Order: sequence, then structure tokens, then C-alpha cells
Amino acid sequence: MISKDIDRAVEELNRNNIIGFPTETVYGLAGNAYETEAINKIFEVKKRPTFNPLIVHIKSISDLEKVACDIPPIAYELANAFWPGPLTLILKKQPHIPDLVTANQDTVAVRVPNHPVALELLHKLEFPLVAPSANPFKRISPTQAVHVEDYFGNQIGLVLDGGTCNSGIESTIVGFNNNKVEVYRLGALAMEEIEKYSENVVVLNKKRKQPIAPGMLLKHYAPKTDFILTRNIQNELEWFSDKKIGLLLFNKTEASLEEKYQFVLSPESDLKIAASKLYDALHQLDKMNLDIIIAERFPEFGLGLSINDRLERAAKK
Repeated sequence: MISKDIDRAVEELNRNNIIGFPTETVYGLAGNAYETEAINKIFEVKKRPTFNPLIVHIKSISDLEKVACDIPPIAYELANAFWPGPLTLILKKQPHIPDLVTANQDTVAVRVPNHPVALELLHKLEFPLVAPSANPFKRISPTQAVHVEDYFGNQIGLVLDGGTCNSGIESTIVGFNNNKVEVYRLGALAMEEIEKYSENVVVLNKKRKQPIAPGMLLKHYAPKTDFILTRNIQNELEWFSDKKIGLLLFNKTEASLEEKYQFVLSPESDLKIAASKLYDALHQLDKMNLDIIIAERFPEFGLGLSINDRLERAAKK
């Protein structure tokens, strides 16, 4: 059930039920971060493996020490610069954070979401929320309440409607190693923004058996339809000429395919706009009974890096 009733959402969460709720990045599947009963429901409904850690959402930076400890100065600097916002910090966890949240690791992922509905909800609760994206494991992330409803229906208490997510892709996740800022997941906050606060920023290798943070698995964010990422759309169109094809494009259409099968994310060539429309376009393409979706690779800078990260994981076999 889709609802705008925040008090109803509070009631559901206080009863250890789980809900869909909006953030500026994507919709999350939320429960009480301190209660294993609620956390287990999230893993069960998503069919998410428990070795994949979750993000804790807090209402303000003043709550950070309630969930994390041994916080380095650079973490506070980044939090002050970007919270509320699409930046998640990996920090040493407080002992009372359930191991189920952190996949038995001694670190916790935490952020303050930048969405008025999410913040109002968090301020009405006496606990933080743990919330991965509100989609079945490995599927396309939701950026509208209807996406969550289509996925889960009555399996969850309700979907709190906050409109369409502004950023449209997940938060950027960083951790800290001595004086280095380590990027675990590229996301809605561009690398260039983080580099304004630290000259020593490193993107970690994607190939890890045990993900340190959410969103690190190689196969993720994927439609059910076969999906290809390419630098040369025309070559792929010729190769799959006998197939029913849909295209996901940056700034212009391809003349050789009907426009109704093409989604152009930003005619203005604005990567921020493209990121905000990415998942909704994938949802729509996935409903068109296509044989294959072909996406073009985006420019390799700014949010283009984050978009390409999502497309690469979606295309992984």
C-alpha cells in the first residue's frame, strides 16, 4: 500500500515491521536498526544474502556517535560538508549495532538522507533505520513508490510516498585507512566533490569475495531482460538486428531504431539529470517485452563514472 501517512509508517516500524521509504538517492526497505526481528525481515523479503551489509540511516550528524566510534577527523569533515546527502561513511561500529547489520564485520555503514519525508520520519523515531534499496536482490533499484509497490505489494507494511528520488542512484560509500579516503562504491556524490576535501582518495578494487559495504557485488542493479553495455551502439544494433531491441542512451537517439524503443537520459548532456533518470528508464525498458536492452557507456568523469558502474554491474553475467 502506497501512503503519505508518516504516523502510520512510525507505527509499522515501532511494531518491528518493515516499510518502503524515500531518500534522495533511491527508495529504501527500512526497519529498526537495533532489532534483529526487523532486520531479518528485510533480508527475507529482499532475498538478500546476509553476508551483504546494510546502511544505517540517522537523522543528523549529532547521532553519529550513537552508531559509530573511533571516528577520524576527515570523516567529520566529510559529514559536515555533505550531510544530509548521498554520502555513506564506513566507520568502526558501536558494540550494540547488531552483527546482522554489518555482516559480522566491526564496521558500520552510516549516512543522513537528504529527503524531507525521510528526515521527518527519522525525527519521529527513537531509533535509526537500517535500509538497503527497496528491490529484490540484484534487481533494478526503485526511484518511485510504485516501483516498490510493484516489487513487494503486501509483503511490507506500506510504501511511504515521497515522490521521485532526486539523485536517482545510490549513495557514494567511503571508508578511511590512515590518511586515505577509500571509495567502496561510486554513487550520487561525484569523486571530484570528495577530492575537494582530501587529496588522497582511492577507489578500491571491485573484486571482493566478502563485500565490505553494500553495492560491491559484481552482479547488481539488473533488469530481467538481457542487458549489454557497449561503446558502439551501431555495431550492437547490426549484430542483434533480428532481435527486439531497446536502447538506453545519454544525449541523442539512434536514427536506425524506432524512437519508442529508445530512452535518452539527458538531451542536455547533463550527467546529474542522466543519473536521476537511469533506474526509471531501466524499469520502463524492462516492461517492454524486449529481447535485449543495449546501453551506451557514459563519459568517464563525474557522475558518468557512477552511472557506468551501475551499468557494468547490470550487464555482468
